[in-house]
Amino acid sequence: MSDATTDPSKRRVYIDKQSPKAYDALLQTSEAVRATAAEAGLDRTLVELVNLRVSQINGCAFCLDVHTRAALRGGETTQRLGVLPAWRDTDVFTPRERAALELAEATTAPTHGAAQDTAYDAARAVFDDDEISAVIWVAITINAFNRLSVMSGHPVRRPRAQAAVQA
Repeated sequence: MSDATTDPSKRRVYIDKQSPKAYDALLQTSEAVRATAAEAGLDRTLVELVNLRVSQINGCAFCLDVHTRAALRGGETTQRLGVLPAWRDTDVFTPRERAALELAEATTAPTHGAAQDTAYDAARAVFDDDEISAVIWVAITINAFNRLSVMSGHPVRRPRAQAAVQA
């Protein structure tokens, strides 16, 4: 094991465990956003694509693991998950998914107003105001979870069955 995991002075603080009230508030926000997305008519596949794309941008291995499994359970294909980082260069995503991904990217890595305007224009072509709001809230929420997991150093572990087979 590396010093970062064996030396207590170098271990990261699991901020979700250290500050449970703040974490519980984030969980409640996540539940409210999930309900908002459902009420706006966003399907679970689109929400998981947003969660995954934002987690890719932020380099959050823990959230990528969680949301890849959730997407697969929800019927997402390995092809679409595999090409998600290059979604603009494929034709496997619907116009709504493409607009959501563009809006999520603009929310995650805000640049200048023109890029945000482009993302909004794409979203307005396929979403109503409730849907736009829900997509942005999904992106904001997964961004918060990404930062929590990255700063805490949440590990990604092999599933038990796979670890036993490879041992």
